[in-house]
Amino acid sequence: MTGQVIPHEVQGSGPERALLLHSWFGDRSSFDQMREHLNGDTFSSAFLDCRGYGEAMDADGAFTMEEVAEDALAVADHLGWETFSVIGHSMNGVAAQLMLLDAPSRVRSIIGISPVAASGFPLEGESWELFAGAAKNPGNRRAIIDNTTGGRHNDAWLDAMVSRSVERSSATAFRAYLDSWSRTDFHERVKDNPTPVLLVAGANDPALGPEAMQATWLQWYPNAELEVLQDAGHFAPEETPKALAAAVERFLGRLG
Repeated sequence: MTGQVIPHEVQGSGPERALLLHSWFGDRSSFDQMREHLNGDTFSSAFLDCRGYGEAMDADGAFTMEEVAEDALAVADHLGWETFSVIGHSMNGVAAQLMLLDAPSRVRSIIGISPVAASGFPLEGESWELFAGAAKNPGNRRAIIDNTTGGRHNDAWLDAMVSRSVERSSATAFRAYLDSWSRTDFHERVKDNPTPVLLVAGANDPALGPEAMQATWLQWYPNAELEVLQDAGHFAPEETPKALAAAVERFLGRLG
């Protein structure tokens, strides 16, 4: 499969380069609040829209994590970035790891924000119906967002999250990506990988919080570290953007 250069936007001109891949519920605009706190003199950050989202909402595709990985590598080629870090939120923790497997000499590090592990995210019964039905039912999206942020946010915040998710994603792509990020398991391929990894997990995320990171990523990546954001759930870019930006910059700054 050959990737295509998907819509993206670069902020900053610093030597530390990173590709940022959004979550299942948001296009690249989900990073807007975090972007305000990034140092453009130190970092060059490329924010991408996966096929079926944002400016790529009408793009055709298979809508798989493998495709996202290929497209992100195509963007790096387009930018002339030989090496870079990959920041993947939620489902795109999977794509970040596939990029590492596809281009190990190019991916300097991975930062996972409440990231899905290489073993996927098994969903059964009512949980599967809730997630699968979210493609066409905004109420399902709202229930998932509310649950994965610990039921801590008011109606206005939840309504805004759901509205953006519905307006800036294709229902077809949204549903197809679910199969790809949840029903996957390639963790044997990443075991003992020495690449530096930062895991940023929200203390109020019951799905992909600190315990999930301990049971998966931290078992397989010997150079992985965990930072817990006490005031965040699953959506740190929207919930605690300043703290997230600081964690990312500390980690990437040490690499430099």
